[in-house]
Amino acid sequence: MSNSQVVHVIDDDAAVRQSLAFLLSTAGLAVRVHESAVAFLDALPEAQDGCIVTDIRMPGMDGLELQRRLRANRIGLPVIVITGHGDVALAVEAMKAGAADFIEKPFDDEILLAAIQLALTRHADSARRDAQFADVRGRLALLSLREREVLDGLVAGKPNKIIAHDLGISARTVEVYRANVMTKMQADSLSALVRMVLVDGALE
Repeated sequence: MSNSQVVHVIDDDAAVRQSLAFLLSTAGLAVRVHESAVAFLDALPEAQDGCIVTDIRMPGMDGLELQRRLRANRIGLPVIVITGHGDVALAVEAMKAGAADFIEKPFDDEILLAAIQLALTRHADSARRDAQFADVRGRLALLSLREREVLDGLVAGKPNKIIAHDLGISARTVEVYRANVMTKMQADSLSALVRMVLVDGALE
């Protein structure tokens, strides 16, 4: 988990906000509290990355509407909703809307902390994968058309001679293009190159 990640607690009950802030701070987590979903959305442009813990029943904008707003604005912060007893239907709806988890009141502190840690870890892993994907895409953009054609042949498992035949060029020229591809893609082996472009689906 990144040290820069923050848990954003959203609840209209001041006592609950204070209690959660104390619990999370004691566990070594950075916390920001918000008195309503609207207040959080207002602060969103400056909000630090992390996750959201929100009550599902709040006046004005409830937790479900908050999720819809976040999704509409393509905000990828994982959301953990806190539901009251008997709110199973709401909890299921929240999960269908993309919530990372839901915790029923009264909840065990350790269960909530475990859910938060898991959400933060998964979010950080996803962010790293997105960054790696963007990096691979950026390297692919540096390839010339011919280099891209050679790369397609390599990923298809074709030897240099077959690639050369398909493209109507010499095997030696394919070797030159292959070397250029390896350099531009920053791959130290053919297997690394293939894995790089296949794992992220970059050639799709």
